[in-house]
Amino acid sequence: MIKRGKITFECTAMRRKISQGHCSWNLAGMKCPLWLSYEGGEMQTYFLQPVEATDDAFWDQFWADTATTVQDVFALVPAAEIRAVREESPSNLATLCYKAVEKLVQGAESGCPTEREKQVILNCTRILTRILPYIFEDQDWRGFFWSTVPGAGRAGTDELDDDDGARPLAELLLLAIADLLFCPDFTVHSHKRGPDSVENMQSIDSCEYIWEAGVGFAQSPPLNYIHDLNRTELLRLLLTCFSEAMYLPPSSDNNVLNPWVTFFCSAENRHALPLFTSLLNVVCAYDPVGYGIPYNHLLFSDYREQLVEQAVQILIVTLEHDGGVPHRPASPSSMEEQEVRHQEHRKTKINPMTIWHAFDVSQINLCIFVQSTGPENLFVNYLSRIHREEDFDFVLKGLARLLTNPLTQTYLPNSTKKIQFHQELLVLFWKLCDFNKKFLFFVLKSSDVLDVLVPILYYLNDARADQSRVGLMHIGVFILLLLSGERNFGVRLNKPYSIHVPMDIPVFTGTHADLLIVVFHKIITTGHQRLQPLFDCLLTIVVNVSPYLKSLSMVAANKLLHLLEAFSTSWFLFSAAQNHHLVFFLLEAFNNIIQYQFDGNCNLVYAIIRKRNVFHQLANLPSDPASIQKALQRKRKSPDVISRTSSQETVSMEGSHPAVPAEPGTLKASLVAMPGIDKLTEKSQVSEDGTMVSVPKMDSPHTVHPDQSAVAGTSDTESNSGRDNEDVFYTEAEMERRRLSSASSTSFWAPTQEWVLSWKSKLPLQTIMRLLQVLVPQVEKICIDKGLTDESEILKFLQHGTLVGLLPVPHPILIRKYQANAGTAMWFRTYMWGVVYLRNVDPPIWYDTDVRLFEIQRM
Repeated sequence: MIKRGKITFECTAMRRKISQGHCSWNLAGMKCPLWLSYEGGEMQTYFLQPVEATDDAFWDQFWADTATTVQDVFALVPAAEIRAVREESPSNLATLCYKAVEKLVQGAESGCPTEREKQVILNCTRILTRILPYIFEDQDWRGFFWSTVPGAGRAGTDELDDDDGARPLAELLLLAIADLLFCPDFTVHSHKRGPDSVENMQSIDSCEYIWEAGVGFAQSPPLNYIHDLNRTELLRLLLTCFSEAMYLPPSSDNNVLNPWVTFFCSAENRHALPLFTSLLNVVCAYDPVGYGIPYNHLLFSDYREQLVEQAVQILIVTLEHDGGVPHRPASPSSMEEQEVRHQEHRKTKINPMTIWHAFDVSQINLCIFVQSTGPENLFVNYLSRIHREEDFDFVLKGLARLLTNPLTQTYLPNSTKKIQFHQELLVLFWKLCDFNKKFLFFVLKSSDVLDVLVPILYYLNDARADQSRVGLMHIGVFILLLLSGERNFGVRLNKPYSIHVPMDIPVFTGTHADLLIVVFHKIITTGHQRLQPLFDCLLTIVVNVSPYLKSLSMVAANKLLHLLEAFSTSWFLFSAAQNHHLVFFLLEAFNNIIQYQFDGNCNLVYAIIRKRNVFHQLANLPSDPASIQKALQRKRKSPDVISRTSSQETVSMEGSHPAVPAEPGTLKASLVAMPGIDKLTEKSQVSEDGTMVSVPKMDSPHTVHPDQSAVAGTSDTESNSGRDNEDVFYTEAEMERRRLSSASSTSFWAPTQEWVLSWKSKLPLQTIMRLLQVLVPQVEKICIDKGLTDESEILKFLQHGTLVGLLPVPHPILIRKYQANAGTAMWFRTYMWGVVYLRNVDPPIWYDTDVRLFEIQRM
């Protein structure tokens, strides 16, 4: 129970103490003007009406109504009223928050044995969910919940009235929410032995009450939609608590942690392990289709879906890097502390150690990382320690099932439920691969990775024309970039693509590698212009997998040659300082395939022979000033980046729909600019035994240092590289304004003869030129001698041909592996919270509040 002291609030002093983060709670005898009250179901506004803070009968009006829903609270408490009370009567708002938290603490202690107490808890939860964003948007109020409450001491503190041992209100709120998420007959099933037995909330072992079977827990409790609804309400409040991050501007200082997340995921929360496991299992066990009865989602309400959405959002915002340094598993001692805590509450029915065995808590040598000190964030700690293959299989199959759900096709239109939280699932998959390398290796160990690849490619293709989904494009490409850094991913791509997911791409017969290349080509040639910064990433993925591609189809081969043809035009090469990088990537991919997979790639060799003029033109690229100016004049006449007409488009897949732009009025969250590909990746060289050796940082063959006149012309392709030492992150809108202002200034980049010669001499054309030198005369001779007009005969000849001993010595395979940095961490945080903001519209928790992490823009 929270004890109360005695003091009177004064507005100015109150605001000053709140802003300093050390305001003490002393509420007895306080006179507060009445703000809002429920009378006849209507919300009435009063001003300056004195009310005793100890007048529980008055304050109880806020949560006594049994017919209130969260939508009612949001409708009855308008934003203008909350802001007015915050500014004019801060003590009133403070009292309401304090009273609501007090009710939650009391409910967590008592276990909510009556229906009325359960309703009070839900109403307090809804009111706090409504108010918290307006606390966070005001800088003076941001420290309010971290002010201390006299008498609310930490566990083991005897002097409850000592302010030094008092708990901040935020900690009391978070601990109460955690307790209530494992409250028997409220959010979990009761294990009472009989009608007269009572479960003590203080001694309950929440490891026995995990919400769903899966990682570390074999028993699947029966579904109870009331429990699911109550969990959803509490998780919504928890997410709102964590959302303080939305109200801080983007910063390169990754040491600034979210205090709400830091505390909740610390050892102070005795439910950290069972709650993490519950959230993960609920998400991965969810099956939106069920028994597959057509239109069942229209006949029955699926309360589990709401819970799954909130659970996955809680997971992605809590799984944050500590201080921007790479995570290390925790030392066994910190894990043992948690174990001891659960052992103290152990009951005879279930041994809590059954869940611990799912996590690698004792064998430090089995962990991925070497150091013994680990993240203080226990959610990250537990995630990094999952190691059993059956758990990996459960997680991977669950995520693949959910990601594939929107792709499901049925004969009856709209007969299958389609989930909408695929962006959150992609972020969760990213974090799983990033924090747990054993999981990443498991994903790549079999063809199951393709069950994730196909839906990602589907989302990328579907979103390519919609500027409101540019964040989805980025997260999909980053996942593929991460996967492509591993050899096994390239090998898995050789599996034939036999399923028929309807995409508006050309029909082809081939492998998953063909699908990847065809979709990438579609993105580059028909996507909106804001995707141009992704071109480097897309082609880096192609380069990474190219040494392992055994047999490209003719469709995919032609797409690659079309990209080279478009990117190697002189006007495109001369129009931006980094555009020649794209040509280098494509030439590197061709060289990898020719040197390491020549035998099965007759289609690509044939396409190279047919388009041999492109390579000759590259080798003879003019560099004199007159030619440069002539090329730039052509650019002004046809400013399109890629020719849409010469790519030999064929009929799209049956049942597909063309990618469409966002509807007018669609809301989108802005993103900070991404680092360039050189900052996103680090180079590794594949040795003879297949292991990877890191390549020291140095200029790549196609990196050129332009003169000072060229520095100002950094294009969007290298969206954020070159700004390593800046501490400011620019939003997309700011980047666009800066680009336009720099373009209009007198200082602009212009190509020079020296610049062209500096990279032209490094073009890796030797292997391809040697191939053309050997094969073109042979192909021409066969065509003349046999009178061949059918390309199948030429392909047959190329298929049985060989270039052994004729090509230059094979170059080492160079892989560009994704590497995390402050720029990517900030991008993910911005994207993640932008998704959370836009996905929570019923109720609209953060709508029309002054968020600063990103900008909300209307298309």
